[in-house]
Amino acid sequence: MLVCARIFVSVLIFGLFLGPTFAGPLEDVNAAYQRGDYATALQLVRPLAEQGNTSAQVLLGGMYEKGLGIPQDYAQAVNWYRKAANQGDADAQFLTPLLV
Repeated sequence: MLVCARIFVSVLIFGLFLGPTFAGPLEDVNAAYQRGDYATALQLVRPLAEQGNTSAQVLLGGMYEKGLGIPQDYAQAVNWYRKAANQGDADAQFLTPLLV
């Protein structure tokens, strides 16, 4: 089951970061991620996540889960996924139980 969760998260992160371009502030996050500048992506996405942006919360959870720009931390990944899940984000609702 954990392998399936990791594959899904990889596909999700690939789709979120490398897929369609985001409008607004997440465009800068996407651009930094595509350059491999995870520190900048993290710096840009964290305030959006803290302000309640569910897409940013899922992205931040994925960065914690994969250890992109920060040490890998499953507890923090679950924390951010839960925040988005509690706001009705379907991806986060799927991901949260897979990491618990």
